[in-house]
This record gives sequence, structure tokens and C-alpha cells, in this order.
Amino acid sequence: MESSEGQVLKPAVMSFVGRSGSGKTVLLEKLIAAIVARGIKVGTLKHHGHKGFDIDVEGKDSWRHRQAGSSHVVVASPDKIASYRDLDHELDAKEIISEFTDVDLVLVEGYRTSEMPTFIVARAANPKQASDPSELDNPSVVGLVTDMPAMSEAAARRGLPVRGLDDTQGLADLVLELTGLAGRA
Repeated sequence: MESSEGQVLKPAVMSFVGRSGSGKTVLLEKLIAAIVARGIKVGTLKHHGHKGFDIDVEGKDSWRHRQAGSSHVVVASPDKIASYRDLDHELDAKEIISEFTDVDLVLVEGYRTSEMPTFIVARAANPKQASDPSELDNPSVVGLVTDMPAMSEAAARRGLPVRGLDDTQGLADLVLELTGLAGRA
């Protein structure tokens, strides 16, 4: 985004982390819709921790370009653009977020070890979820989204705000407040 003086403004950033099956993606789907409905432009970054994911479709022209040896493929149309390239190392979240120049807010799913402001997402019905309040001690953690009373109590003792898994509007309010975007909605 650009300011009225023409300078490029960095988007605000908020990360959501939790164990696999905690409901991060469903939560972000609802949160994105709630924030966009308030007039805020949202971008997203999803961390995929395993090598080898593919976004191209076998047989399509861009796939054929890649198969022929192109190491950076861009597909452009009048209303969309997609780019993918080979990397010699994994980019950190800050490097990727620096490319988001057309949004007000980037919501990130994952990147647990980054220093971005982060919400922990914990769901009681998740068999992989342990009630481990020590994860709230990370200085990057700014809040908790959960249905687990013990985790809620631990967050409250640390002075962290807590929202329920179904409190999308309350979470949107909090995210916009914490990122300084509340006045723009």
C-alpha cells in the first residue's frame, strides 16, 4: 500500500500457530472474511513445512515450461498473477512478507519460530493438543484462541487476551486493535 505521500507502507502482520488439527485454517477462513467485510485488504501466508509441494497442473503450459527447465514461472492474466520459483534455501517469513505491497494486513498461518506477533490456537477436541501453558511464555505471543479452560486461565495469568474458537468478530476486533488497523475499519 502507498501513503498519500507516495511512500510504500509495510502491511501489519499477525501470525496464528497451533498443532496440526487445532483449527487454524478454519479459524483464518472466518477471520479473513470478517476483516475483509470491514474494508481491510488482507493477504495470507501459509507455511508448508515439507519439501516438494506443487501448485501447477500437469499438462498446462506453465507446467510444461517448468518441465522444460524454467526455474521461475509466472502466469499472468488481466485479473490474476501467480509466480513460483526454485529456492536454494527456505525464505523466512519476513522475506516473503516484504513482497506484500498491496494489502493492509498479512495473516500468517504457521512460522512458529518467527518473531511476529502471534496467537496460539488450541482446541480441546484435537487429539494432538496437549495443555501446555509454557507455549504462552514466548514473547511473540500476543493472545490465545481456545476452548480449553486451563489454557484460558494460564493466558489470563500472563495478561494475554483470550478469544473463543467461535468468536470471530471478537477476534477480528482484537487483531485490528493489536495491529493498529482498528481506526481504518
